[in-house]
Amino acid sequence: MQRNVISFLVIGLLLGVSSAHAQVKKQFSVEGDANVEQINLKFAVNSGICSIKAGDGDESVTVYSNQDYDNYNHSFNKSISGKVATIDLSLEDKVNPGISQSISRSVFGSKKDIESNLWRVYLNRNKIYTLDLVYGLGQADIDLSGVAVRNLKVHTGSADINVGYFSELENSVQMDTFYVKVDMGTIAVKQLNHANSKFVKADVGFGDLLLDMTGKNSTSSSVHGSVGAGNLYILLPNEQTPMIVRVHDSWLCQVKLSKSFKPYGKNTFVNEAFSEDAENLISFFLDVSMGNIIFKER
Repeated sequence: MQRNVISFLVIGLLLGVSSAHAQVKKQFSVEGDANVEQINLKFAVNSGICSIKAGDGDESVTVYSNQDYDNYNHSFNKSISGKVATIDLSLEDKVNPGISQSISRSVFGSKKDIESNLWRVYLNRNKIYTLDLVYGLGQADIDLSGVAVRNLKVHTGSADINVGYFSELENSVQMDTFYVKVDMGTIAVKQLNHANSKFVKADVGFGDLLLDMTGKNSTSSSVHGSVGAGNLYILLPNEQTPMIVRVHDSWLCQVKLSKSFKPYGKNTFVNEAFSEDAENLISFFLDVSMGNIIFKER
């Protein structure tokens, strides 16, 4: 069953309402290092409500929670090589549910169950990051405004995730790859153009993914999407943005292009503004098996 595209964009509102009644306190803090220029951060949390955004302190990473320290398991590793720091932090319930129990909790879990784990993560505005973010169950709100990100990977098991540039501050560095992977949850990417990413990679299993590309695109980018049995929604920029779509599909799937595209060879479509040497060309390379890919105009 396809979900309403609009529902993706209100996940952040749920986070704000849920966190209003939580008493949070600092749990972890990784001190900043003036000699470190880049931070490779892998952060994994198996359940709860999580937010990530730029902070105002000098710490590399700071984590707040409403949890008591003894109520969850964690693993932490940090290393420094030259001017690059690598941080690996994983947080999980004391009782880690199996896959069948995880699915049951995701579908039938109460609001109280979701609110029991609250995590707030703050990053340093003055460092460059590569981010590898993994979520199991619950909800996540990832605001990249004010954070310099070289590479990004977001993976959801059954969680609903909102990621993007909510205050519309562009990435201050050139991002190489913006990668999102959906198993059974949902991911909504807002203002993707602010990432300044050369490559966008999207993998959808059984869940839903929304790519909001409605903003102005100043550089060329390639979007590689793979859909199994889920849904990929793409919100397109204005008709002045040159675009080309190449699709590898099957008879079990549905690919719905907007009216602005016209055939340009086998399984290839372009819009009116298309030019092979355009500096802001968006190229889509899409593969779909049993799911749906739907393009929507603004």
